[in-house]
Amino acid sequence: MMEKRELKIDYTLYREELPRGYESLAAAARDAALRAYCPYSRFAVGAAVLLDNGEIITGCNQENAAYPSGLCAERVALFAAASAYPAARVLALAIASRAENAPDEPVTPCGACRQVMAETAQRFGSDFDVLLLGATSALLTRASALLPFAFRLP
Repeated sequence: MMEKRELKIDYTLYREELPRGYESLAAAARDAALRAYCPYSRFAVGAAVLLDNGEIITGCNQENAAYPSGLCAERVALFAAASAYPAARVLALAIASRAENAPDEPVTPCGACRQVMAETAQRFGSDFDVLLLGATSALLTRASALLPFAFRLP
């Protein structure tokens, strides 16, 4: 028996403005992108994590000639936050690009980063906001919306 189902993703698109309360988180992500090490792709990405203790932890992508030894900004920021504050819950994550070929549209995370976001939410039993930043727009969604069929070990 076949059963057809539909998957819907809720998000809010902001044109030329940011969601209220996320201005400093977005600025931290954009600033982090300036510190990216990306000599191969020339695609600088920064991420900023807002924790429930009020701390904002940033990360930027780090490339390596021995591909795929590099790491995305999202994972750098999430892993640094978990290392520095293991009991702190993630409230929000902002992702921005500052590359010469940066898109006007919001930048989206890769599959590996989406999996790390899903596990971060699962570990704390709490979903969190994800703010995807473009040059002229921003998209606000939830971590669970970005990877609805996240991998889970039994």
